[in-house]
Amino acid sequence: MNWYQITVHTVTEAVEAISYAMEEMGAKGVEIVDPKDILWQDKDPLAWDYIDEDLLAGMKQDVALVRCYISEEELPNQTLLENFQLTLQDKVMGIAQFLPIGEGRIETATMAEDEWANAWKQYYKPFHIGEHIFVVPSWEEAVDEPGDIRITMDPGMAFGTGTHETTSMCAALLEEEIKGGETVLDVGCGSGILGITAAKLGASKVICTDLDPNAVLVAKDNVEKNQVAGNVEIYKGDLLDIQELAGIQADCIVANIIADVIIHLAPSARGFLKEDGLFLSSGIIRERRDDVEKSLAAAGYTVLKVVELGSWVAIVSRKS
Repeated sequence: MNWYQITVHTVTEAVEAISYAMEEMGAKGVEIVDPKDILWQDKDPLAWDYIDEDLLAGMKQDVALVRCYISEEELPNQTLLENFQLTLQDKVMGIAQFLPIGEGRIETATMAEDEWANAWKQYYKPFHIGEHIFVVPSWEEAVDEPGDIRITMDPGMAFGTGTHETTSMCAALLEEEIKGGETVLDVGCGSGILGITAAKLGASKVICTDLDPNAVLVAKDNVEKNQVAGNVEIYKGDLLDIQELAGIQADCIVANIIADVIIHLAPSARGFLKEDGLFLSSGIIRERRDDVEKSLAAAGYTVLKVVELGSWVAIVSRKS
């Protein structure tokens, strides 16, 4: 089966919002190619052993690409394809009212499914986040350093490989906060990397949720690869609508989403937290930091810590 690859040429600040817009439109996969994910990694000389410098040389360092994939079965004629492109263009222009979008140009290509499934692998190499978290794709060989916590991660069609600032900040914060035995909720789990990280750090029960059925499938596969299926559960749906989660009281909730969703989620998430439980939120652009902090205070949280990386912010808050 062939697929349409629809690419938006943008900048780092807009990739989250454009990705979310694509998913709302029914895209079956979103791929982000952003040189800054690599350039903003730890510049320790050993880290560069994992980077193919030829790839960096061929990438525009001020341009991020957000790609989605739609099958020809879903858009069986040119009119439907053009309508999809026009709707996406409208959404990108709407995002431009709040965020820099760079060029904002949209282009479409057709590709075979096997080509799509493997093209992105050349950009994803082993790397460290936090103090000891070592993320390794299954097709790569790598040697662990002393104390490393290895996470085998194949993102497939789901967001969250650990390379993006928002995900790496959350993983590092989990490494600081998880001491062992906790119950952790990962809302909008994407590839499952943060839930898997929590389990590998010692959380006794981890519950991951996502609205995207593809993310759920990818996350389940990654959980199996990392041999943490015994204490990681994955559900499709909204936090409030999943019956199995009724009455859950977590020590920590992590939400790596976007500012508007965090603002909407914060009040209801509080009901799933134990007294003094932590809410780790990320996916927040710097310009929205104050909005999120105000919403957290209004929802009954105390902000404990704010971390910034690149253009992004992560906030650690406690249920008051």
